[in-house]
Parts: sequence; C-alpha cells; structure tokens
Amino acid sequence: MHAITLPSRRDTHMKNDELVDKARYLFTAGKLIHDRIYEAGSCYFTDQDENKPDVELSLPQKNLMLAVRRLGPVSMSDLASQLGVSPPSASAMVDRLVEKGILTREHSTEDRRKVVVRISDDAMSMMDGIEKNMLGMFIDLVEKIGPETTAKWCQVLMRVESVLKSK
Repeated sequence: MHAITLPSRRDTHMKNDELVDKARYLFTAGKLIHDRIYEAGSCYFTDQDENKPDVELSLPQKNLMLAVRRLGPVSMSDLASQLGVSPPSASAMVDRLVEKGILTREHSTEDRRKVVVRISDDAMSMMDGIEKNMLGMFIDLVEKIGPETTAKWCQVLMRVESVLKSK
C-alpha cells in the first residue's frame, strides 16, 4: 500500500505564488493586447480621410458602440447589463450616440414597450473601418510571431473561450 504524501504548507505557498505570478503575467499581456486593439481602433478616427465622418467619441462611447455591434439589435436593459452600468446611464450614453447619428432607437417588433438599440446604417461603414484596422493589427502580430506560435496561441484561446463560455 502506498502512502499519500500531501504537499507541505511551504510547497502549497510556493505553488500559489507561482499561480499568482502567472495570473499577473496573463493580466499584463492581456492589457497590452487590449491597449493595442484600442490603439488600432482609434487610428481609424485620427487618420485624415475626407470620406470618413468627423466624429469624436469618448472611450466609453466607443465601447458602447462596439458592444452594440457585437450584440446586434439589443434592448436597453440588456445593453446596460452587458456594459455593467445602470439603465439610466446606458440610456444617457445611447442618447449622445443617437444625436451623433451612430445609433438608432426603435420599438421592438415583439414588445412595443421595449426599446431596441442598433448601429445606424451610416455608422456601419465606420465600424467596418475600425474592425479592418484592428484585424490589420492582428495580421501584423501573427506574421511577426510566426505560424507555430500562432497555432499554439489559437489552441490556448480556444480553451480559454470554452472555459469562459461555460460559466
């Protein structure tokens, strides 16, 4: 019969420190990627092109616009929940983007009491340009890290995605 050896308190503490260090590294690398994505998206607004709309958006407004793009037509309450803000705060943010012609509000076809928010037709091309810039940043990154590292990264992200979606 084999005796089960439990890790000592010191070993457990070392493993926890290692876990925290790895989590901190992932957080830092994730933030760097986030910042580069934001930078790539912001470049769309700073590029001088007469065909682009002259729209100034704050970071929260850009995040709201991207959330509506990702979610598709969305109710105000669902949008507020996704953004982690109160419905009145979401409504005020949406109002400003409706005034700028970025979003539209309309009554739901299923429930007239609900208001649905969506990207305006005019803003859809702007969103396509933003996403094109962001994708270009990733294409550049993938070319620099090479096919082997890219394949490993995709495997890791698939696992991360499945864990996050299972919650």
